[in-house]
Amino acid sequence: MEIIESIEEIRLQDPPEEEFTSTHLTWTKYGTSEHHDDVALIPYDRVDSFIIGECSIAECPTRFHIEKGRKRTTGSLTNYKSDEYLEYRLYWCSFGPENYGEGGEILPSRRYRINTRNRAARPQSMRGCTCHFIVKRLYARPSAALLIYNDRRQHVNKLGFVCHGPLDRDAIGPGAKTVPYICDEIQQQTMALIYLGIPEENILQNHIESVQRYCGSNSKVSMSASEYVRKMGLIIRRSTHELDLDDQVSIRLWVEKNKKSTFIYQDASDTDSFILGVQTEWQLQQMIRFGHHSLMAADSTFGIKKLKYPLCTLLVFDSRRHALPVAWVITRSFARQDVSKWMKALVDRARSIDSSWKINGFMIDDAAAEVDPIREIFCCPVLFSLWRVRRSWLRNIVKRCHNIEVQREMFKRLGQIAYSIWGGVDSVDVMEEFIQDFVDQTSFMQYFKACWVPKIEMWLATMRSLPLASQEACGAIEGYHMKLKLILYDDSHLGSLQRVDWLVHKLNTELHPSFWFDRYADENDSFQTVKADYIASSSWHRALQIPENAVIFDDKDRLFAKVISQKDPSQTHIVWNPGSDFSLCDCSWSLQGNLCKHVIKVNMVCSNNGQDHRPSMSFQSFRSIILSLWQKPMDDSVSLDQSLAWSNQMLDQIQRSVELDNSNGVSNIVKKLPLKWTAKRGRTSIGHPSSMLGLPSHLNRSSRSVAIKKNRKKKRLTVLS
Repeated sequence: MEIIESIEEIRLQDPPEEEFTSTHLTWTKYGTSEHHDDVALIPYDRVDSFIIGECSIAECPTRFHIEKGRKRTTGSLTNYKSDEYLEYRLYWCSFGPENYGEGGEILPSRRYRINTRNRAARPQSMRGCTCHFIVKRLYARPSAALLIYNDRRQHVNKLGFVCHGPLDRDAIGPGAKTVPYICDEIQQQTMALIYLGIPEENILQNHIESVQRYCGSNSKVSMSASEYVRKMGLIIRRSTHELDLDDQVSIRLWVEKNKKSTFIYQDASDTDSFILGVQTEWQLQQMIRFGHHSLMAADSTFGIKKLKYPLCTLLVFDSRRHALPVAWVITRSFARQDVSKWMKALVDRARSIDSSWKINGFMIDDAAAEVDPIREIFCCPVLFSLWRVRRSWLRNIVKRCHNIEVQREMFKRLGQIAYSIWGGVDSVDVMEEFIQDFVDQTSFMQYFKACWVPKIEMWLATMRSLPLASQEACGAIEGYHMKLKLILYDDSHLGSLQRVDWLVHKLNTELHPSFWFDRYADENDSFQTVKADYIASSSWHRALQIPENAVIFDDKDRLFAKVISQKDPSQTHIVWNPGSDFSLCDCSWSLQGNLCKHVIKVNMVCSNNGQDHRPSMSFQSFRSIILSLWQKPMDDSVSLDQSLAWSNQMLDQIQRSVELDNSNGVSNIVKKLPLKWTAKRGRTSIGHPSSMLGLPSHLNRSSRSVAIKKNRKKKRLTVLS
């Protein structure tokens, strides 16, 4: 099409229709070869007819709001071009330009002011629509208006997809134009309920109540919400993990379709290993919320024998100190460069939302894990969690040894190998003595010599060099691991374990909704049964419900402790080797290799009484670190100063954490904080700090006096007019 460079060459169009759209006009390329737009010239008094027509297009009904507007007065310009404006208005579809949907972004211009005039029905309706046009009332011809369309594609987002209305792929049901978008919270809640198998009538009632909080109560909204739930349930039931018969192609299609939930993807090749990092928007929010100035943990190498690629889960500890999955990494490579790659991608994603985001510590559960990338990228200390060692030893003892008394003694002696780190004895000697004493337990010894003897020194060296995590943290990580194992290793899906797309589908459709729903029920104080099960899902919280008088010790040698059941007082559980991280209980949960509530409760009582019981391994690790700082040579003054500063900083953080945990609310802590007086800020314009703040005092006073004089002059002029 020919490009026209003068307004005079464009003919004036006046369609006969009462309300007309862009399809009724003939558009002309106006500008230069480097930059040109589609323009049309119409009478200025027909602008409203054009806007009404554009709003009423059946394929994408909408409204337009004025995003920008400027005016000039007649005679204000002496020299002007033919396309200079008398009035200028930028009209934008009210489903944009921002995107409040999942993974959407809010424009920087919105940080300080939101123009709510002629907006869509609800703020969450904005879907990132790029449809907009400019209306210029010409300065040289005030009776004519120049319409400018940069892109006349109808109502698409940045990716080129229709983003609202009946043609929107994500708008479900015939009432899409009535309720064009369901906010992320309602959508997550409805999907979670469907995935968890809640009856449809209960889901519908809850969904309608949630939608009516935004839209009000009317029959159209209820009908549309009902259709949404029905169609959503149909889509979920028909969904499948196999997007292609080839697993590699299938996962590539999934990544293309779910870019918002993928923080890193590297396809397998001759030089690169397969890496897939999955994190939903909700998980990102929880990582920023609970990970900031707190702890993060890794449940690594899950499914290393059964799955096609092992699964590593990154966890944070929520408000109840439960382990909450905030990212999944699927890869077989534990090389330093690959670990650094996905860790950096994860941290960059969090800091793109909150640039100050930082964790205080990172827990690992594998002695062979790469520690340097964690210290370099997360910039925090690394802690070691014993839960995997303890669970592996206990499960194999119970599985391979059938004498209960021998089980107790073997587990106690294995604990002595770990405790020998601070006992002043050689760990190798303790291990050799253990092997000689239980040489008749051939099944377990074959396992122990094949799996642990070659690498026991590496594990003990890691325990010795890194701070050890507490039993509460170990129990939380173990609780998540058991829930993950229960969901993934369902008998009906064993044939799909070698497909990555099945694993991703399972994580997103069963595990993610389960944790989301637990948090939703707890924070909103709804679904009381779900909330109660969520609170009791941690062995630590279950242990807190046991009173101290329910724990009875053996009066003689304190070789064991009895814990009276709270449900049936006639039943008791026996905990052997009390006060140790390697205590063994006779309950079914403990005999499966888990850290049970009875062991935790007995250890709590032992730590409070402190009689004839050694401290926990995490406390001994903490004490060892403190003593190593205290034993700095006095003549090395710089090192001593650094150690003293670090110790005081750490002590202050510990005191604040203990005070916060023991207090009834944050307000009690805030009241004790010292007041901080700051300089009074000057007046600021919208979103921009005053330029006077950084000036010297004498310049600041002079600038202020000038501003006061100008204000007085304006007031006088106002009175005179």
